[in-house]
Amino acid sequence: MKEDFLHYVWKFQKFITQDLQAIRGEVIEIISPGQHNLNAGPDFFNAQLRIDGQQWAGNVEIHIKSSDWYAHHHERDPAYDSVILHVVWEYDAAIFRNDNSELPTLVLKNLVQSEAQTSYQQLFFSEERWIACELHFPKIEPFLVKHWLGSLFFERLEQKNERLLQQLEISKYHWDALFFVTLGANFGLKVNGEAFKSIAESVDFSIITKYAQQALALECLLFGQAGLLDGANEDPHFQELKERYAFIKNKHSLSTKGVIMPKYFRLRPPNFPTIRLSQFAALWSQHPHLFSKMIEADSRQALHALFKASASDYWDKHYNFGVVSVCRKKTITSAFIDLLLINTVIPIKFCYAKFQGKDISEALIELAESIPKEKNAIVSRFDTLQPIAQNAFDSQGLLQLKNNYCSKNRCMHCAIGIQYLKE
Repeated sequence: MKEDFLHYVWKFQKFITQDLQAIRGEVIEIISPGQHNLNAGPDFFNAQLRIDGQQWAGNVEIHIKSSDWYAHHHERDPAYDSVILHVVWEYDAAIFRNDNSELPTLVLKNLVQSEAQTSYQQLFFSEERWIACELHFPKIEPFLVKHWLGSLFFERLEQKNERLLQQLEISKYHWDALFFVTLGANFGLKVNGEAFKSIAESVDFSIITKYAQQALALECLLFGQAGLLDGANEDPHFQELKERYAFIKNKHSLSTKGVIMPKYFRLRPPNFPTIRLSQFAALWSQHPHLFSKMIEADSRQALHALFKASASDYWDKHYNFGVVSVCRKKTITSAFIDLLLINTVIPIKFCYAKFQGKDISEALIELAESIPKEKNAIVSRFDTLQPIAQNAFDSQGLLQLKNNYCSKNRCMHCAIGIQYLKE
């Protein structure tokens, strides 16, 4: 038995509600179960009950066992002084208020409808599945799923917003510096994201600004901080960058302490750190005021034009120093730009607007819906259950659904899980 199930039972009144009596015989009539609280404090706010003919308005707390009240130390927390009813699965201890009066306790164990228990058991205790409702997901009304994914899209943005605000504080509220670090991290993708972030953070942004319009200088600065210029190599370009970096490092007293060395393992050549860092340097040097231009761009087309950049000429025939390959311009692809829009641009736009007290939700929805859905294992698996994702707005919602709900068995907080149990 999980407490979440009792929350669901109370919220949707999935138990016998006629002739209710508390453990001490008080007659209880439920006028309103209250508002479900998903944060700290009592589980349901502003419930309305009639107890022995007297109407009460207050909060409801729910536990598996009544003694959990003391196990969770609610008797010490003033937030629980307004609780008017204790709802439990099993009664094993009387609960007293600060004035020594006993708190009315309702036991649900023999009141819950068998259908609700059966549905709950099937959802949580059946054989191992990718998601708990895997067998039922294809039958869920698409409109409900789409509506829920919209809520999850913004829930995901809010979580990213918290992290961005922390980073903004570290950057002393310098939005260009925040954008530089965030964009740099996302150029590293999943494998090198943390490494690229550490590289971007290792240089004060005032130094980045000095070299912002010098693509080669910025490239050798990033390469040097990444450790890609360490050791010896007879390649002339390597030696030129190494010498140039040594001068810049000495001039600005740069340190590589805390920098994570980027990896090559299991990466396709176009995603090698050499190529991605060169593209990042080229993009930033093309647009010294990239942040303000990104904020002004209001469409996928405009953003794609802004983010179009290529690695420096040396990389046309190389992926690694001194190793010649087929000549090919290493231009940032449209698919990669879309990933940058999803993981960098949309969260930064959301954060910047919210910081200014503006609501640009509709514009962000329009932008996200103009971007093709992401191609990854989670989205593909959901597609086999119900092909619901049409664009990045949907696929971002699916990622939030899987990672924050399905993988944590938070079905009682999920609109899809609740709908299944209600039916």
